[in-house]
Amino acid sequence: MKTAVAIIGAGPSGLLLGHLLRQAGVDCLIVERQAADYVLGRVRAGVLETVTTGLMERLGLDDRLQREGLVEEGFNLATDDRLIRIDVKALTGKHVTVYGQTELTRDLMAAAESRGLQVIYEAKDLVLHDVDGDEPFLTYHKDGVEQRIEADFIAGCDGYHGPSRKAIPAPKLRDYELAYPFGWLGILADVPPCHPELIYANTERGFALASMRSETRSRYYIQVPLTDRVENWSEDKLWDELALRFDPLSEHGVTRGPAIEMSIAPLRSYVCETMRHGRLFLAGDSAHIVPPTGAKGLNLAASDVHYLADALIAFHATGDESGLTGFEARALARIWKAERFSWYLTKLMHRFPTDGSFEHKMQAAELDYVGSSETMQRSIAENYVGLPI
Repeated sequence: MKTAVAIIGAGPSGLLLGHLLRQAGVDCLIVERQAADYVLGRVRAGVLETVTTGLMERLGLDDRLQREGLVEEGFNLATDDRLIRIDVKALTGKHVTVYGQTELTRDLMAAAESRGLQVIYEAKDLVLHDVDGDEPFLTYHKDGVEQRIEADFIAGCDGYHGPSRKAIPAPKLRDYELAYPFGWLGILADVPPCHPELIYANTERGFALASMRSETRSRYYIQVPLTDRVENWSEDKLWDELALRFDPLSEHGVTRGPAIEMSIAPLRSYVCETMRHGRLFLAGDSAHIVPPTGAKGLNLAASDVHYLADALIAFHATGDESGLTGFEARALARIWKAERFSWYLTKLMHRFPTDGSFEHKMQAAELDYVGSSETMQRSIAENYVGLPI
């Protein structure tokens, strides 16, 4: 089998890239090691910048997003007894849209067959070959039989643990990582949100986030030690803790309900600056990870895809290689700014184990400054809503 672009990974970045290339008449296909149901079962972020909603609009796949997505014109930073509303709409003229990553993935998957986008699921033991040569190819096993795909280019959209980045020789990798000394314990439930807009709270009991996926589905998180386990938390215990942190701050108070999902996720910042090696390009989580504070992960993947799709389309249309040559620098310029914002919010809103009273006073002073400075609020709003691509 031969194609112009072989895309590894059928998450949102791989599907977005595939649809954009097919729309422009560029031959491509997607290879995914998991089953389709597994991909849809991943519970991920739900705050979309205009870079992401704009790509869905460009593809003409935004009908359900427009119908069901919640337009958010602001969000809140909080202390134990104070809400600081960041009026994103007034400060930037823009907004974000709350629409679950699972739902966006579902929309992209549902349209694949009708738009001629081939997705090969359950491709096991995938290996990349000769990515630094002129004729790269993939091998994998499907139904016990080895398959081979030859391609002009390979796009690695297969996440942090996928094989794409691992195909780059270690001496060629330029990467940076910061691991945070805590995780987020999250619960997803079909209950109305406690507040009309997101709340990031820095309280004496630790960090907490109140968010939503819809008007009837809520997502909550609290900061927990890395040594903690989901098994240590009953649903009642977690709802009790959330009520202590959000009932004094929120408009409606925390509504309890059966958990759809509970999990603990570690937090880290990671950037692989080697986003191109020969004919292999990395996009999304295969190249970078951000802490979920600030909701940048999916949106950074979308901006990578925007740059990479335009570069590949231009090359196949006219032979222009400038977009491919400049892809890495363009993507990294936006990635590092988003990494900075996520790191800043994480430092501001969490209680670090090594922090003492002085650090807590610094956080309090910074939040007080944010609450009293329109200039500071505008800077936060500009980063939250998404910097220009």
